Formats: sequence, structure tokens, C-alpha cells
Amino acid sequence: MSTPDAPLPDAWFTRDLPVLRAIARLVDGPEHGGAPYLLGAVVPASGLQKAEVVSAAKALAAAGYIEPLTNHAGDIVRITAISAEARRLAGLWPTPQGEWDRLLEQVEARAANAPTDVERQRWRALADAAAAVGPDAGALLMQSLIGGYVPRRR
Repeated sequence: MSTPDAPLPDAWFTRDLPVLRAIARLVDGPEHGGAPYLLGAVVPASGLQKAEVVSAAKALAAAGYIEPLTNHAGDIVRITAISAEARRLAGLWPTPQGEWDRLLEQVEARAANAPTDVERQRWRALADAAAAVGPDAGALLMQSLIGGYVPRRR
């Protein structure tokens, strides 16, 4: 039994995120017409128990991550859509941090595999400069690129 002032146990990583990922896969795929049934499709796809999936779906709907279709009793029957943020959290769409990491991996790989010493030095310099920028500023840059906004010089 927990005390009233103790933090609640994690529900995001152990319940809600796995259910969101299962929903995202199902909504994004053609098998269920983009609107999977909660009990018939999401429960088996998540690998969690029915009660956990129902609780997660309620939490995800309340947070605006999913758009549920409910019955007259208010129970979630199907998931009709997911938000853009849900797509990012599930990994369907890029995040600035993830894209920065991918950029660093690409630059490192090109530095390691460049065919000439001159190219290798140039890629190595770019890799060193990108690492010096750091993940925070790098993620801000990638956020601008993903969003389609790159500041222009005036």
C-alpha cells in the first residue's frame, strides 16, 4: 500500500506508451480501415491485459492523443484517429532530438568511410562541429528543419 504523499507508479512507460504505439500501428495501417476496435485489435496488439488497455485508452483520450468512438455507456469502442504529437511519440513522425541523432550518425559514418583523406577531414570537421553544437541547439535546428522554417539572413 502506498502513502498519500508518495509518487504514483509509472503508467506512461509501462501502460500508456505501449498502448499508444499499438494504436498508432493499427490506425496507420490498412488492416482495420484506420479505426481499430479497442478490444478486438488494440488489446492483442499491445500485449497488455484488457483492463490496462481500457485505462490507457481513457488516459490517452483525456490527454488528446487519440480520438475515441464511444458507445452509449461512454465506453471506448474504436479509435478513429491519433494526434500529431501521438504520431511523434509513437515514432511514426520525426522528433527534433531523433533527427539530430540521425544527422550525427550520418556525419560520423561519412567521416569514417570517406574515400579520400581530404573528404575524411572535411566530414570529421563537420562531425566535430556538430558535436560541439550540442544536443539542445541541434534539436532546435532540427525542429526548424522539420517544421519547414529556416531563419533567413536579412
